[in-house]
Amino acid sequence: MPDAQRLCASAELAERGAAVLFDVRQWGQPARAFALRIDGRVVAYLNRCVHVPTEMDWQPGQFLDSERRFILCSIHGAAYEPASGRCAAGPCGRGSLVAIEVEERGGEVYWYPSRDTQPAAQPAEPAQPGPPDR
Repeated sequence: MPDAQRLCASAELAERGAAVLFDVRQWGQPARAFALRIDGRVVAYLNRCVHVPTEMDWQPGQFLDSERRFILCSIHGAAYEPASGRCAAGPCGRGSLVAIEVEERGGEVYWYPSRDTQPAAQPAEPAQPGPPDR
């Protein structure tokens, strides 16, 4: 199993509150993901609507509808079950959000890379000066 990636402190995720956003690489391309606390459990998904591959939050980290029952795509109104990511209503058909495996331990939340979803590229280390050219 790939190494766990620290996401945030557990306390940063309030029940049905704002999501924590994080950058990943999906199929080698930059993408955004998010984690929410739903019914006491942390879930994470790629921030990409099944209907149209666009980011869904209507404000950064705000994904839930006004009743805090569904993840709602701000573009076309597709609604997803927060606990499973399955489409509940709207133009998402029978699709589901792309889930990202998460774990909560020791007061921290971690996510696990998969074959398709990897950590965002880290900035390159600055080159170390070498010997002068002769």
